Amino acid sequence: MSESGTVDPHLQEVHRELAASVRQFGERHLRAVARDEKDPVARAREVGALLGAEGLLATAVPAPFGSADARSVLIAREGLAYFSLLAEMVFSAQGLASQLIESAGTEIQRRRWLPSLASGAVLGTVALAEPDAGSDLSAVRCVAEEDGPLFRLSGVKSWVTLAGGAGVYVVLARSPGTEKADGLSLFLVDGGADGVAIQPIEAIAALPVGELGLAGAPAVRLGSGTRALRQVSRSFEALRAGAAGAACGLGTRALDEAVRHGLARRQFGRALAGFQATKMAIAGTYSELEAARSLARHAAWLADAGSEEAGRAAGAARLVATEAAGRAVDRALQLHGAQGLVRGSTVERLFREARALRLREGTIDMVRLELAETILKENR
Repeated sequence: MSESGTVDPHLQEVHRELAASVRQFGERHLRAVARDEKDPVARAREVGALLGAEGLLATAVPAPFGSADARSVLIAREGLAYFSLLAEMVFSAQGLASQLIESAGTEIQRRRWLPSLASGAVLGTVALAEPDAGSDLSAVRCVAEEDGPLFRLSGVKSWVTLAGGAGVYVVLARSPGTEKADGLSLFLVDGGADGVAIQPIEAIAALPVGELGLAGAPAVRLGSGTRALRQVSRSFEALRAGAAGAACGLGTRALDEAVRHGLARRQFGRALAGFQATKMAIAGTYSELEAARSLARHAAWLADAGSEEAGRAAGAARLVATEAAGRAVDRALQLHGAQGLVRGSTVERLFREARALRLREGTIDMVRLELAETILKENR
């Protein structure tokens, strides 16, 4: 992986050891099979089991049941995304579900679910968006009707990571007759419950996403059910530096593929790497990714230190890293020429996957607007 060998002052020894463990995991379990795009959900379940057996899913779960801190999450997501965005999505979905259960759940709910999520015995995910409610989650129409101690959920959730592969879903739904943010709560739905139906979504990248249909599915409310949107927003913010790390990982893989091809491919009697244009592309990509990586790790360090600056720094890191990854992949594909267009080649897969980085966990445009609002508010 094309990363400078200097010791990063933002990381402690435990983070450097984690990076080495993730890299070893990727070489053993991901590199050779990353091109397998036949059944993303089945593959996601396999990867989840491997991550759990390796002890890496505990890194996604908050203490005391796991060992998550912002830097560990970032390092794990960066390392996994280098080899497989699918594997990184399994990890990040586990982290987001765990974060919401830890922050919004009761002590009984935490003890019921977080140990199983940390061990990988259960895969978790969140189901927030709907066909008519994407960035505007206050428009969610999924209804939760009381049924004794339980609730019955009815509606459709879209773009659910691990749809059909998760054992527990954290679902955003509303009480009947309510509007906007009022009446919204988070609920826990067992993946094998009656009334749960899955419809896979075939995206341009072979990722484990789908629609979650709920027809009177039994659920329990997560915690008191109040301030659900605030809980979701805080959880996304807590994981934003990790999203920047994932972009750095995918972008770094694109850089490595470009370097490898540039040294191996010969044109006009010499290696592509000998041409000035190739050197400029490689230098530009490396510099942008190093800057993005430093910003992401600084943001994660601020989060672990409890700094009020962490949210703003994480937003900036995600913006810079996502755009840098997109440019890295585009340059890598351009250097490969027509070979980069071949279905199933590494750079072709990266090209499709890189687009998802700008849309998942809140679109890049929403992050840009939130960052601008924060800056303006501080200077009014």
